[in-house]
Amino acid sequence: MKLFIRDQPRAIALATDTHVLILRHSPSSVSVSRNTSTTSIPEGGAPRCIVEFSPWEAQDMSSYRSLSSMKVQGTLGLVTINNGDVFLCVVNGSSPAATVRPGETVQRILSVEFHCLTTADYDHLLNDQVNPFPTDSLDADGHDYSGHREPLLEHPCMSLKKLLSGGSFYYSADFDLTKRLQDRPTGGSTVAIESLDAGFLWNTFMIQPLVEFRSRLSERERQALDQSRILTSAIRGFASTITVPASSSPARMRAAGFPSNMTLISRLSCRRAGTRFNARGVDDDGNVANFVETETLFCTDSLCFSYVQCRGSVPLFWEQASGLPGQQKITITRSADATRPAFEKHFDALAKAYGDIFVVNLLSEEKSSEVQITRQYERHIGESALNQPMGGKGGALSEHMHLRQLNYDFHAQTRGPNGYEAASGIRQGIESAALSFEFFLSQDMEESVLKEGRKQSVVGPNVVLEQSGIFRTNCLDCLDRTNLVQTIISQLAVEIFLRQQGERSPTSDFWARHGTLWADCGDALSKIYAGTGALKSSFTRSGKMSLAGALADVRKSAQRLYINNFEDKGRQNTIDMLLGRLIGQMPVHLYDPINDWVTAELTRRVAEYSTTEHINIYVGTFNLNGKTAGPEDDLSLWLCPESIRSQPVADIMAIAFQEIVNLDVQQIMSTDPHRRSAWEENVRQTLNTNARKRGSDEYVLLRGGQLVGASLSVFVRASVLPYIKNVEGAVKKTGMSGMAGNKGAVAIRMDYADTSICLVTAHLAAGFANYEERNQDYRTISTGLRFNRDRAIENHDTVIWFGDFNYRIGMENERARGLVRKGDVATLYENDQLNLQMVHGRTFPFYTEKTPTFMPTYKYNLGTDEYDSSEKARIPAWCDRIVTRGDNLRQLVYDTAALRFSDHRPVYGYFQCTVGVTDQGKKDTISGELYARRRAAVGSHTASRGDESDDESLLGYDSVEAGLPPASSEKRKWWLDGGMPARSTVKPPGNGYAPNPGRLSNPFTPASEPDWVKVDRPGEQPSPVRGASGAGNAPRALVPRKMALPPTSSEAAAAVAPPPKPPRPTTVDEQEGRVHLKQTLRKSAPPPKPNKPTLLRSESSQSTASQTSHRSGAPLPPPLLPEQRRVLSKPPAEMPPPRTVSTELKPPAAVRSPQPPLPPPPRTTLKKPAVLLEANGETPLPPSPPPRRPANGLMDEGGGEQEMRGWVPLRPK
Repeated sequence: MKLFIRDQPRAIALATDTHVLILRHSPSSVSVSRNTSTTSIPEGGAPRCIVEFSPWEAQDMSSYRSLSSMKVQGTLGLVTINNGDVFLCVVNGSSPAATVRPGETVQRILSVEFHCLTTADYDHLLNDQVNPFPTDSLDADGHDYSGHREPLLEHPCMSLKKLLSGGSFYYSADFDLTKRLQDRPTGGSTVAIESLDAGFLWNTFMIQPLVEFRSRLSERERQALDQSRILTSAIRGFASTITVPASSSPARMRAAGFPSNMTLISRLSCRRAGTRFNARGVDDDGNVANFVETETLFCTDSLCFSYVQCRGSVPLFWEQASGLPGQQKITITRSADATRPAFEKHFDALAKAYGDIFVVNLLSEEKSSEVQITRQYERHIGESALNQPMGGKGGALSEHMHLRQLNYDFHAQTRGPNGYEAASGIRQGIESAALSFEFFLSQDMEESVLKEGRKQSVVGPNVVLEQSGIFRTNCLDCLDRTNLVQTIISQLAVEIFLRQQGERSPTSDFWARHGTLWADCGDALSKIYAGTGALKSSFTRSGKMSLAGALADVRKSAQRLYINNFEDKGRQNTIDMLLGRLIGQMPVHLYDPINDWVTAELTRRVAEYSTTEHINIYVGTFNLNGKTAGPEDDLSLWLCPESIRSQPVADIMAIAFQEIVNLDVQQIMSTDPHRRSAWEENVRQTLNTNARKRGSDEYVLLRGGQLVGASLSVFVRASVLPYIKNVEGAVKKTGMSGMAGNKGAVAIRMDYADTSICLVTAHLAAGFANYEERNQDYRTISTGLRFNRDRAIENHDTVIWFGDFNYRIGMENERARGLVRKGDVATLYENDQLNLQMVHGRTFPFYTEKTPTFMPTYKYNLGTDEYDSSEKARIPAWCDRIVTRGDNLRQLVYDTAALRFSDHRPVYGYFQCTVGVTDQGKKDTISGELYARRRAAVGSHTASRGDESDDESLLGYDSVEAGLPPASSEKRKWWLDGGMPARSTVKPPGNGYAPNPGRLSNPFTPASEPDWVKVDRPGEQPSPVRGASGAGNAPRALVPRKMALPPTSSEAAAAVAPPPKPPRPTTVDEQEGRVHLKQTLRKSAPPPKPNKPTLLRSESSQSTASQTSHRSGAPLPPPLLPEQRRVLSKPPAEMPPPRTVSTELKPPAAVRSPQPPLPPPPRTTLKKPAVLLEANGETPLPPSPPPRRPANGLMDEGGGEQEMRGWVPLRPK
């Protein structure tokens, strides 16, 4: 990979042998043009860059110069410095640090460089660093004739360069380094950078703009970008591998003479990153300081073992002052109640990621400050929601403890003559938890399958076990004591793994290599957080205490004192700059004018290249009752029953077993994978025998999972393997506080084409009356079982649960058996606990179950079809069930099989599932057409061309339909073009229509109101003489403000409610009928407020508007004053004969204060005469209305005084 730079205009290119990524800085504001808005709105001050990714041969690189000395391994991203300059960070030096498995290498970053995208001012600094002793200015005799040189300026990114080049950052181009082995998807050849864990990705802030750009690329370009390995993901912490020779390898029984690898990877969280005294405790988001996930891996040529534990500061709000020893006072800054939300967030996140949690607290019981922290810590753990039942009757607290704690005063325990060796005594308190948490184990399996008539070999890793819990260790700094105890926990986990595999005890050479890895890890993490190596590392390395080790600890303590008091502030500032946390620091905004537009268009046209297909899924569940007999029995009655032989061969076969082993005290704490392997082999042979009979492809084991007695194995036809991707597995324990796997669930998810499918087998709590406990088990599994990217079970298109749910039939034994003899399945099902709980929404919400037509499946006498005849005489029940969720599922068969070697009967279901399939060829064709169309509009290479476009921010914002303006962006508001408010050019549908004032202001809001309303104009009036403003229009009759009378039935259809606010002044175009908004740049002053007119009530039944003249098609009057209201008229046929009205008006220039007009003439007399006097007859008549203005002349004719006799003032009721 090479780096190229172009000076004018400034651009940087990262090129591989096949592709090139070009970045060019663009001004944050665009110049004024007729196509853009004059009010450019900057995107929060964020700098903007044009980016382009294209094949190498499609680019003209003649204007670029190559930095021959730069061998680039990838880019960490883009960063902005305070002055607004944008820098591209590239890795130009690294060394191999670890090899997890063949083809999975971890690189340690040794050197980085920052190249400026905005200016060339810093290029000479880069040249001076590359060649600190230039010879350009020397003559033939070696004399320097350049004269005195000015001292070099420090590069603005020098502190970042020192931090990233310090040897504490690692990356991998082969696999996702931010995730543990258990969470990594299998079969991925490239790293999907958008799926990385942001909590451990230290260059998230810098790489995020490029990740967002990648998400907008086409699938083919996205794969090309991933394969180019240009984008680099970096973690901070430690990674190292030690080769274990075959003679020292503990897995000697399985090894074929090849050496093994032991690897240790520590991932430091970046969410609350900082130095020792600057980052303590927890923040409000639940992130703690110095949180590290450490993974121990041991891999041979056929298997891979992984065990994860974590460390982190005590999740309370506390601080510690720096200073001399004795002055470092600890202060708890928040009360227990104020701390609880952050505490719960922290442990909820841990529970989702790792399962159950065992806290190992190593704080002192003698120091008052540490005792105070321990007591509050204990209180929060005891009150944690993880230890509380989530509803239900009689939920025992001990059955729901998923967070436990062990206090172990490390200094007190190691004070005796044995020293640090006494710390191994902690094993007694944690061994039972270590057994229940288990570990991750995968083995390579090779299968020969028949595909398209030919035998083919399929090799792939098979997950045998998964880790279901984690140890969380802490001391005060989480460095020295924590590292030593974590070494003991790692050693205990390896011993459990080897004992389970039947291997002999490891040699001393193996443990010496193990101790060396952990000592190096402790030193690396301590240097990051405290500035020096870890204390007690000599004991961790050799297992013995020595005088040299004690003296080294004294020296390290003195170094820490200096670094923490004088250097940590600057180190903290650099860390904040790397993570983008400085005030005013903005991420870079990347814009790809071509791909952004094409991606949006493809999303809009997804129906053109997507189709649906039908696949067939078979699911079966069988509780084996711990019987060893069975793997040799014929399972065809269950796996290939008569009821589905008329259906097509299933594409996916999901087979679940419960109680695959005897659930005794010893078995429930650990998992034996050998029993599952024997049953899987029997199932595979049965399926392939049936497939050959029916002329179908053979089945391949896609993935299997086991939780002690519960197992799930998914087989798929070899021909459908190309459609399946993103296969993941997860387990969740619910038995004995989550410590035991006798109850719980195993889940496997996959993507079949464009549809996500999740298969879950569960074994829930037993007991006739424990249905609330079973409901709680469902909730625990549904919320606690998580896949990668925090994907839950319900986050899938298709979900199928099947297993031994243990729900019973709620009736007396004799009655139930009588109904069984009668075959009355309906009555039995009406009393079924699962049916009743689902109907009431207490379990499996939004799931459905096909009504069983078979007899209850539990409990039978072994080898017979008779129900339980023992002393317990259990009531027959449908314990084994299948429930589904998803509108793309259609269940065709739901039945049971007559296998009699267990006290349960196996149950199976056959489904037809509709999946979405993308026609990639058609999608590529549409994509090619869109690319060609877009390139014709904006040019082929937007990032590499030399001209500066003044319209870059508008590329990709086309109008949705012809005649509409282009969509607005962050930089362009089309309604502000030209610095003037928008002018409406919308034409009314015909004469006499006006905008509906009752319509919402947003035209895109759904509403029942029409856009236009018919406004009947009054009759033709004599036109007054107008001035230079143009021809006049007859004014409408004006009425004083008063409450509207209730409309009659004939008036209701034509009447329009008056607008709540006066309309804006408009200009009416008489010829075109257009209504234009008035051009103005500032808000006009409101008219003077007139005296409030007297409100009167008329006794007439006719409206004033009905007595005015009317002429159809008359032009609209000039706008009314805000204090005046317009009255809509009736149709002309209902109008009475018009009266002659004077229409003298003052010229518009003479603006007069508006006066209340005279009221309209009286209507017909009311049936009940109005009361003009009070009861005592002493109240005078109300004052007469204000006199008419003689100059107005609007109502000079008609006898005004006579018409006012029927009006009375409004009075409150």
